[in-house]
Amino acid sequence: MKISILGMDPSMTNWGMASSVLDLVEGTMEDPVLALVSPKKAEGKQVRVNSSDLHVAHQLGELVIPMALKAKVVFVEIPVGSQSARAMCGYGMCLGILGTLRQMGVQLIEVTATEVKKALSGDRSASKEKMIQAGLEQYPNINWPRQTRDGKGFSKGDVHSKAEHCADAIGAIHAGVNTPAFQQLLKLYQKE
Repeated sequence: MKISILGMDPSMTNWGMASSVLDLVEGTMEDPVLALVSPKKAEGKQVRVNSSDLHVAHQLGELVIPMALKAKVVFVEIPVGSQSARAMCGYGMCLGILGTLRQMGVQLIEVTATEVKKALSGDRSASKEKMIQAGLEQYPNINWPRQTRDGKGFSKGDVHSKAEHCADAIGAIHAGVNTPAFQQLLKLYQKE
């Protein structure tokens, strides 16, 4: 039996996603397809900060929610608290979208940043660069975000530093399949 899955690394500025198919019998995952949602702020002298934040939240929800609804299981690195009021805004936005997904019936498997790093790179305190490198080593032929020489796209050139969010989304899947919550779900799927 195969199920559609999605890994997510939520962020107000760069929400990384990795969609794939998991073979429950073989325990293997197809090469993931990556997506990076980088919403644009509403700008202008007359735009209030809260209006711009609502604009960003709308863009995130518009892209993240349909992707999550296509998956049987979503593995997500749950964000933790923050050190500033601005970071707390992003934290609240991410939790709001994740709470909405859960309310809509999306099966969320929660993982921590430490679990994500360990599962993908083998290092509990892996740097962003090490996470990207681990992802590239394990999935060299997928659509990693890349920089072009003119800076206008992600199709050619070196892997973009924002690929870290996609690597974390893949790591969320790797970590999530080992959680007790997913193992219980797995038993239910195997009975079908």
